[in-house]
Formats: sequence, C-alpha cells, structure tokens
Amino acid sequence: MNAVITIDGLRKSYGQREAVRGIDLEVHAGEIFAFLGPNGAGKTTTVEILEGYRDPTAGQVWVLGADPARADRDWRSRIGVMLQSWQVEPALTVRESLEQFAGYYPRPLPVEEVVRLVGLEEQRDTRAGRLSGGQQRRLDMGIALVGDPELLFLDEPTTGFDPAARRGAWQIIASLRDAGKTVMLTTHYLDEAQALADRVAILVDGRIMTHGPPDSLVAGHPTRITFQLPHGVALPPLPLPGRLDAEAADGRVELRSHAPVPLVHALTAWAMENGHDLADLQVRRPSLEDVYLDLTSTPRAQS
Repeated sequence: MNAVITIDGLRKSYGQREAVRGIDLEVHAGEIFAFLGPNGAGKTTTVEILEGYRDPTAGQVWVLGADPARADRDWRSRIGVMLQSWQVEPALTVRESLEQFAGYYPRPLPVEEVVRLVGLEEQRDTRAGRLSGGQQRRLDMGIALVGDPELLFLDEPTTGFDPAARRGAWQIIASLRDAGKTVMLTTHYLDEAQALADRVAILVDGRIMTHGPPDSLVAGHPTRITFQLPHGVALPPLPLPGRLDAEAADGRVELRSHAPVPLVHALTAWAMENGHDLADLQVRRPSLEDVYLDLTSTPRAQS
C-alpha cells in the first residue's frame, strides 16, 4: 500500500521528559487511522510533528513525501487540520469564515458545498461568536475541509456534540474516506474509533502498545456474560471447553469466555431445568474499549 505517513524511530523530549519514545508507524492512502491514548500519552505531540508545528528530537517523519518541518506552501495546501481548540474571528459569519480560509488554497471546494457538508446551512449567516460549542466544531471541520486536502488531521472532532450530531459527523468523516482522502483521527471516544477507523494505534507513555484493525485487536478478548442469580442460589459447575473466568458479588455474576455460545446454552438449560430466572442476562462481545482499558489501566514502569 502507498504510505501517506511514515514514522521511523520518532522521539520528542521536553527537557528531561520524553513525551514520545520511539514510534514506528505507517498510515496508508485512503484510510482512516485513529490515535488513541490517555492524556499525556504523546498523541498531540506526535500529530503536531506530523503537521510540521514541532520538530522531532530524533527519528524521521515523512508526510506526503516530505519532511513536515521543512515543507513548503504547496505541501501545506495538501493537508487540512482541525485543531482540538481553535478560535476564528468571532465577528465573521460562517460563510465569511470559510471564504477567508478558502482564499489560502489554490483549488478550494465551493463554500456552499462545505456549509452543506458540515450541516451549517441554517447558520451560514450567523456570526462565529454566536455559535454553540457543537456548531463551532462543525465550523472547525469545515475550515479543515475547505481546501480540499488529500490528508486531514482531525483532533477530537466531535467534542461537544450531542449523540445525533456525533453520528452526523461520523458520516462526514466516512465520506472523506469514500472520496479517497486519508484521515488521521485522535479521539477519546472508543466507539467513534471502532465505528470509523480502518486501523488504530493505542499509545501509552509515549509508546505504541498495539496497532491494527479494531476487529483484529479485540479478537483475543473474551465475551462477557452477566446476570443476577436468584437469592440463595449458587452457580453450578459449568464444564465447558476453553478458559472460563467467573466473578460473583451480591448475586451478580460475570463470566468471561472465548466460547460464549455453549456457555449461554449451558446456563439457560440449567436455569430452565431448575426453574431459575437469570435476571438481566446480557451477552457483550469484546470491544475496542476492553483492549484500551487493559493497556491503559495497568501501571507501567517508567523508563
């Protein structure tokens, strides 16, 4: 695959603190790649180096075939950036703001097309200073899109969105991939990364702990089966193939198994034979959140 971003041994230090500790990574053309990690993991520092706003301490970075730290204006016209926080001129309307930024690019998209794409038709003549937080983020996305870039960096793009607006933003981001663009996304929403990303990387303490397609990352995690046992009833032995982990507290039982179908069958058969009700029975497949919590909740030695 054609690599749009190549990172080789990237390190970044601030005095004695090493924020990025040797990252190797490729982002391919036409994919959505999500960067995940807790605050202070090195996500923003890495992305700012890729955008050309910071210089690395060591290692090499290539974005669209150039070193971002030495890239020219033509290179900048090929990328779009949506910062985590950004303040446009509050006196300008949505349309005027987009027209201003469109003027910086050689082949911008039509402003009205961008207004429609980010769902600000009713606010096109509203001054930016009067937009709600969610509407402001939509305008930020429009500014990142108006230059018709090949590569977009979207930093926490749906912060401040209500659930319906988030889903609408997901459709916009997915449509960018469909149009052949490459998107590098940072987000704190694990469901957002799982829904959108072709591949993800999870950073902890400046290192990539794992990366790959979301489905492949969750494949090794067990399914969770939870239910409430009737008062005074004990869970019977369940001789099933594979590893079975069980936890119980106050009658609430959680089972974790890589063979959920025979487990659920055995549970329900036992309950029916003995006249028991498995209240609030839930079967939850592993998710990207399980992988993330496993990697970020375990204390790790500093080096």
